[in-house]
Amino acid sequence: MASILVLNGPNLNLLGTRQPEVYGAVTLAMVESACADHAAKLGFEIACLQSNHEGALIDAIHDAKGRHQGIILNAGAYTHTSIALMDALISVGIPAVEVHLSNIHAREAFRHTSYISKAALGQICGFGAQGYLLALDALSAHLKSAGTA
Repeated sequence: MASILVLNGPNLNLLGTRQPEVYGAVTLAMVESACADHAAKLGFEIACLQSNHEGALIDAIHDAKGRHQGIILNAGAYTHTSIALMDALISVGIPAVEVHLSNIHAREAFRHTSYISKAALGQICGFGAQGYLLALDALSAHLKSAGTA
């Protein structure tokens, strides 16, 4: 069965309590559970990982090669700063979808730049936790059309 890595970056472990007016009341555990249920309906397994450390996220991307057919990445603030995460995604050649809970384009100007988008199939932002499920749908469709699912 094909597998997708759901990777979450800094501060996403605080979902549900961190700025709920921006990020909502859903916890990371709830997001991961919803992703697992949705992935199963689509015929995929998922693995979930969250880290506040850039190097751990890069290691997870590297380790995904040969293990996962797709990556869903919410890099948090690293989205706007990490050329290293962008390079890691490009290096492994695994199709990726970028996700953000809030609409980063409607927020502060520094959040409008995404290094991750340069390495991703696409970006889903502004739909809260539902964005992860939309990303699973998009990645599933891509993998099935490419014959890699």
